[in-house]
Amino acid sequence: MTATHALSSVERAIRKEFGTIQPLELIAHTLRRFGEGTKVCVEITLMATDAGLIPMDRDIVAVAGSSHGADTALLMKPANASRFFDLRVREVIAKPRGFE
Repeated sequence: MTATHALSSVERAIRKEFGTIQPLELIAHTLRRFGEGTKVCVEITLMATDAGLIPMDRDIVAVAGSSHGADTALLMKPANASRFFDLRVREVIAKPRGFE
């Protein structure tokens, strides 16, 4: 699958141009507090839903991680990026205990 990263792109350009942080970057940084895999699980769920690859009417399991491999799995209620606040993390199946 090829798609624009849901939590970056245009807002990153605004930050570079004007030296300020934007809301989606703030969300991404907040999700990273739970680990890079958590942020990536949310992002790939939004991207896959936007692409029509996963249904929005049932829960899915998203698996992601860092450069060290898949270490995070979340049970999620998907949503499109335009309905971000409908997305739900229903259960943390796996998450690294310690991370940088």
